[in-house]
Amino acid sequence: MKHIHLILTAVFLNTLGQLCLKAGMIKVGEVNLTWHKLPSILLSVFRNPFIELGVLCYTLSLLFWLWTLSKVDVSVAYPMLSIGYVLSVVAGYFWFNEPLGAMKIAGVFIIMIGVYLVAHS
Repeated sequence: MKHIHLILTAVFLNTLGQLCLKAGMIKVGEVNLTWHKLPSILLSVFRNPFIELGVLCYTLSLLFWLWTLSKVDVSVAYPMLSIGYVLSVVAGYFWFNEPLGAMKIAGVFIIMIGVYLVAHS
């Protein structure tokens, strides 16, 4: 694929953004939204450097994604976003100690096979 670098950059930034948001919310803690707690929750969320970095990564991801869509058929580009699922499962395991069972591993391999088939169609 001629523009795979654009797709992978968008996917990587999107995944990194999600991981930063997760790290930020670990620092914030569990959120139970009620009207009287909303202002303090929003302040703690948006003053968190991980959240800020996550939003920045998402913004950059969007810019790369728009650039990608200007050059690549959506029927090829959009399924490639599934690579982000694979990256997030691996990163969740290593960075956040999230469980990685047989079903999750099988799902990751199925996604990888699907991405391969779409890329070579």
